[in-house]
Amino acid sequence: MDSYYDADADTGLLADKTITFIGFGNQGSAQAENIRDSGVANDRIIIANRDDRYADEAKSKGFNVEPDFSKAASLADIIFLLIPDQAQPRLFNEIIVPVLRKNATIVVASGYNVFFGLLKVPPSNNVVMVAPRMMGSSVRSLYQKGRGFPCFVSTEQDGTGDAHAIALAISKAIGATKAGAIESSVREETAMDLFAEQALWPNIIALFREGFSVLKDAGCSDEALCYEMWMSKEPAEIFEAAADDGFVQQLKRHSVVSQYGQLSGALALDGTGIREHFRNILHNQILNGKFCEKFSQIEGELELEGSANPLNQLYSRSKEMELVKAEARVRERLAQLRRDAAEGSP
Repeated sequence: MDSYYDADADTGLLADKTITFIGFGNQGSAQAENIRDSGVANDRIIIANRDDRYADEAKSKGFNVEPDFSKAASLADIIFLLIPDQAQPRLFNEIIVPVLRKNATIVVASGYNVFFGLLKVPPSNNVVMVAPRMMGSSVRSLYQKGRGFPCFVSTEQDGTGDAHAIALAISKAIGATKAGAIESSVREETAMDLFAEQALWPNIIALFREGFSVLKDAGCSDEALCYEMWMSKEPAEIFEAAADDGFVQQLKRHSVVSQYGQLSGALALDGTGIREHFRNILHNQILNGKFCEKFSQIEGELELEGSANPLNQLYSRSKEMELVKAEARVRERLAQLRRDAAEGSP
């Protein structure tokens, strides 16, 4: 697998391009600012965003804001599609495609809609993925520090013959090639992203839920459990150490008792069942499009208020978990202590 660095990319390819950002959220804001600071003239950058706080933020940072998405798209040589995945197909297919310039490049930061064929891109256009693997705030702060960040890059449709070069130019302009932009694909990005969301994290949540219940039954208090398991932020520190030292090597920061317990326990577990469970999710739920089809059917309902929204229904059900109930009790007691302290302060 190739990685691309500053020397592999030419931001000069962007110099005469008009670049439209569809949306100015976490990623849109960071990438637009980085591209401007990399030499693309401000008057060549258009922020397509309805009149809301994101538009106000873009204006405050000196960008040109166009609330008419169709007009903004019609002017663009490069279009960054950085609104939520579920909102992209309708906006792109109904509003952008009819006015799309023949040789324009479409840039996505998520492979979902391209992999599942939900964006109806004309064959004359380029489709590239430039996908930073961290939040927009870090994309911006690391750029300002002169450092890079992990980022996936791929060329999915080369309508002009230079889509790959444009993808690398964009990667360099946002600051990714300082650390090495990693060659990937929308299939790979989508598979890993959805797998984490539908296989890894559901199981992690379930493990915490069941572990909490077992320890609660053994007499452990709400406060002790919540702080021991997550509110102390120790799990976050462990993952940060894993990123720095290695997934297993970070264990050496722990006590000998902890190291021995974790390694001996992990190596003793038979992963056959969970591996088959994971394979089933990957192949029979994600890659075959079953989840995408199901999610597409409820997209409209996700905009509803209250209990009619399927996501709100899931949050309501989650409140029945003993872990969630205990955490609510702990946080309320902490809030009460702060209120009491404030009332008693001179």
